[in-house]
Amino acid sequence: MNNPRLIGTTGKPIIIYKVGDEVTIEKLNEKEILQYALENNIIDLSYVQEKIEMAKRKELLEKHPYKIGQGKDGKWRTYIPDKESGRKMIKRNTQKAVEDVVISFWKAEMENPAVKDVFKEWIDRKLETGEIKEPTYERYKIDFERYFQIFGERKIKSVTEDEIEDFIIDCITQFNLTQKGYSNLRTIIYGIFKRARKKKYVQFGITEVINNMDISRKIFKSSRKADREEVFDDEEFEKLEKCLMEKLDLTNLGLLLMLFTGIRVGELAVLKWEDYDGSSIQIQRTETRFKDDTDKYVYEIKESPKTEAGIREVVLPPQCKWIVRKIRYMNPFGEYMFEKDGNRTKTYSFRKRLYHICDQIGIPRRSPHKIRKTYASILLDNHVSEKVIIDLMGHTDIKCTNKYYGRNRKTNEKKAEILNSIPEFQINMQNNRTCV
Repeated sequence: MNNPRLIGTTGKPIIIYKVGDEVTIEKLNEKEILQYALENNIIDLSYVQEKIEMAKRKELLEKHPYKIGQGKDGKWRTYIPDKESGRKMIKRNTQKAVEDVVISFWKAEMENPAVKDVFKEWIDRKLETGEIKEPTYERYKIDFERYFQIFGERKIKSVTEDEIEDFIIDCITQFNLTQKGYSNLRTIIYGIFKRARKKKYVQFGITEVINNMDISRKIFKSSRKADREEVFDDEEFEKLEKCLMEKLDLTNLGLLLMLFTGIRVGELAVLKWEDYDGSSIQIQRTETRFKDDTDKYVYEIKESPKTEAGIREVVLPPQCKWIVRKIRYMNPFGEYMFEKDGNRTKTYSFRKRLYHICDQIGIPRRSPHKIRKTYASILLDNHVSEKVIIDLMGHTDIKCTNKYYGRNRKTNEKKAEILNSIPEFQINMQNNRTCV
């Protein structure tokens, strides 16, 4: 190869070399260019290192929130953040000397960030990669602000394994956490300290720390609520159905559809006509809610249900098909089943209407999710096959249905009737004698 030359162009870089009278032009990728330049001493490594340091210096100075300026006395000044006073002034003879202090400060901060900074790196990255969606992002932020007000200010390198254990126990007792609440807290702790180890801020493994903790179940608040708070009993169900039937607008028809299908309110709000085939409804999306930069709620459609098992076909009882026909009559041209004047009905409209109806018929307020629990309890009470139940509910295991959805819907009067029908509990009045 004679007279090789690297040529910069607007397109892909090329290398031109000449052998005798023949000129050859070859396109190179970036890796090949770098390798060629190194092998032929084209790159001045000391110059490259200098450029890298200058770029890092510029990056740290741009991070600095305070102005660097020269006073009347000729001294250069700026402020740096301070925990106790908020900020403190530094003063030097030259601009470079001040910049050196600033760079040293922010370099130390980057090498040992606060717990809250590592948390933000973690959730921002998960949102960026699509591992979590906006609603989950917002929930993590709310939970962090609740639990980490003081602990979040700690420098990550100063946190010890024992302190993490103490922090967890304190949160459980101070905030009266249920096991589910603790699970949410643990997810955040895992995220923070796994990222901290990846960035070499800490040396210990957080999984081992938490696995070695001895936490008694007795420390958790019980999340089990009374059955009467979780489902509509027989009498309440009848009252609710009757009240909904008295005013058949789109919102009430939606709640009726929930009564007889057990679908989630987020799934109901985004049903399209294309999802209904005349006898069943395909569940394949849900509504999500999160706050935007102005702290206002944004309602979006997620093109998948809450869980993977949530993608399912819900069968509509034949005697209830009139509900969908009525919805179609009231909304013949909409893309979504529940929309008015081109505006889709949001989940909060169904929730607000259900609360109003509960007040109207004189029963405790219950959310739309309690309708879903009632539906599951009815299926269990009627001994429907386990496979059918988990298919209709969108669960992966009947244990989930039994543990979180199955509730006793019998009133005390109905319970008394059941007990009274048991032969062993029936007293023979002819043989009854009064004991004195």
